[in-house]
Amino acid sequence: MKVASIVGARPQFIKMAMLTKRLKNNPEMKEIIIHTGQHYDRNMSKDFFNELDIPEPDYYLDVVADKHGKQTAMMMVRIEKVLLEEMPDWVLVYGDTNSTLAGVLTAAKLHLKTAHIEAGLRSYNRKMPEEINRIVTDHISDVLFAPTINAMKILKNEGLGTRSYLVGDVMYDSVLYYAELAEKKYKLSDIIPYPKYYLATVHRQENTDDINRLKKIFDSFAKLDLPVVVPIHPRTNKYLKEINIDKNVKIINPAGYLQMLVLIRNAVKVLTDSGGVQKEAYFLQRPCITLRDETEWIETLENGWNYTVGINDQLIFEKVKQTKTGQQKKYFGDGNAVDKIVEVLRKY
Repeated sequence: MKVASIVGARPQFIKMAMLTKRLKNNPEMKEIIIHTGQHYDRNMSKDFFNELDIPEPDYYLDVVADKHGKQTAMMMVRIEKVLLEEMPDWVLVYGDTNSTLAGVLTAAKLHLKTAHIEAGLRSYNRKMPEEINRIVTDHISDVLFAPTINAMKILKNEGLGTRSYLVGDVMYDSVLYYAELAEKKYKLSDIIPYPKYYLATVHRQENTDDINRLKKIFDSFAKLDLPVVVPIHPRTNKYLKEINIDKNVKIINPAGYLQMLVLIRNAVKVLTDSGGVQKEAYFLQRPCITLRDETEWIETLENGWNYTVGINDQLIFEKVKQTKTGQQKKYFGDGNAVDKIVEVLRKY
């Protein structure tokens, strides 16, 4: 069985990593990795393959940042050429990026079987391009792999239950596997000189492309009681020259996946607008403050592990000071999501 994985952004490499390891050890299955090039920064793309110990892509399509329509169209043209050459039995798409949308649209038009890993997420905010990508991908895909019970309920409510499978979260599989490796490879002092700090990531279009929102977020960081370490995203970096960065905000280069796991695990709290970092914080038992008005990962909101605050500085200060968290529940599976995914693909 030939499987084509289409990826293009940091979270997708992480979601794919454990599945790639599983397929590599299965003589009945062959994986082809198609990298669209959506994240073109070396620290956020190519080096991830080395760090995660997964093969270099079989195809690199070199489609870099552009307007959504143009970028998605360019991806589709180049993906179509590869899929016609390879004609895989399955096309796998991950998450909610333009690479996800381009992959599923192209494969569906070629009548190739498609599966969406991390299906059923909804923010109910259609101003987010990711929300459009999720909805379209779920409704086009032949098979849907839901990471949580709530995601499964959403798929059923949208009439997609018969092709949906509750498998758990592949990112949870990855964190369980790589967190131990990360602690062996890096000491915190190898990465930053601050023993106590808050970790922040800002990259969502709604926050970066509106300079007033971005300024308000960084002004809030400046007033916190500990250094705020910010591994800078290429999109955010473009706008930093337009705002004043306070000395309390410590900008560092983009961190590799293993370094990020160390930074998250040792942070006092995490402030982020990233869906993936919200989950990684939860998995590593670090309280999180989400710099958005909503979250797809509603499970993380229980018992004080995550709060959505938007860019409200008073809420940010209030939630940073809150220290009480309750018990976590096993919402994201048992760490064997990839095994369940492979079993479903084989049955088909």
